[in-house]
Amino acid sequence: MDANIAYYALHELKILPGQYMNLPREEKAYIIAAIQIRVEKEKREMARMKHK
Repeated sequence: MDANIAYYALHELKILPGQYMNLPREEKAYIIAAIQIRVEKEKREMARMKHK
C-alpha cells in the first residue's frame, strides 16, 4: 500500500517518494487519510456522472 500512496503523492501532491518515505509516521497517516478521502470522493462523483 505504501507504494500506491507514494505514487499518488508524487503525481497529485508533487511529493517525491523519498520525501514521503522519510516523513514521520503521523504525517504519513495524515496524507494516507487525505488521499483515501479524495479517492472516495472521486469514486462517488464518477458513479454519479455514470448514472446521469
